[in-house]
Amino acid sequence: MNIKMVVTDLDGTFLRDDKSISDRTLAAFDRLREKGIKTVYATGRGLSAVEITSMRQFDGAVRNNGAIAFIGDELIYKRLLSADSVRDMLIACDKAGVRIVAECGDTHYSNFNIEELFTWPMNYEIADFTEHSDDTEKLWAVVDTPKAIDVIKQNLNEVLYLYETRDGFALVMHNDATKSKAVAALAERWNIDKSEIVAFGDDANDTNLLEYCGIGVAMGNAIDEVKAVADQIYDTTENDGIAKWLEENLL
Repeated sequence: MNIKMVVTDLDGTFLRDDKSISDRTLAAFDRLREKGIKTVYATGRGLSAVEITSMRQFDGAVRNNGAIAFIGDELIYKRLLSADSVRDMLIACDKAGVRIVAECGDTHYSNFNIEELFTWPMNYEIADFTEHSDDTEKLWAVVDTPKAIDVIKQNLNEVLYLYETRDGFALVMHNDATKSKAVAALAERWNIDKSEIVAFGDDANDTNLLEYCGIGVAMGNAIDEVKAVADQIYDTTENDGIAKWLEENLL
């Protein structure tokens, strides 16, 4: 198996349910790097990914679902949303009482107190969306009523796409901000063909990644949509699924 690059989603894949990382998985990724195999995480998270993982295990990082990608500290790929492309959606959601956030670097511009939802600290500001003027990595909204997703869908335009997570959020992204396109940019820099990449995932935003890479592995806890496009379905995250696959196939 001529694999030169391993890509993993974080939540529900690399991270266990309690957001910890098993020692077995950490050891497997250390061994990959010792063998010269490039390692990348590809997540819908923004800077919170930096807080919850260690770059000791990774050569590259894809954050905000593919809006940005790095090799070390070097920015390799960027597909941001202009303020003009998202302002109408932000205003419409605010008027409809939909809780929504514009994630811009290390600042979250929000119409509600984000700390109501998360236990980890976030740098956020209550914003007047009529004056929103920053390029945005992604929008995310709390989908707690059918009305919330309807308002978002009504305000999509040709630049934007939407996907709903299984934990009750809607993410709005630039059309070119996908995990597969960002990973392709990293692979090109390393002169790695997509046939030489294996990717692991569990949720809807992983489908394009698993389809793109030479081998796409769905975790045992993945949703049916991901399992349907995967080349293989393996053990669950809680049972060290990634580590077991790597040990059996690469290590």
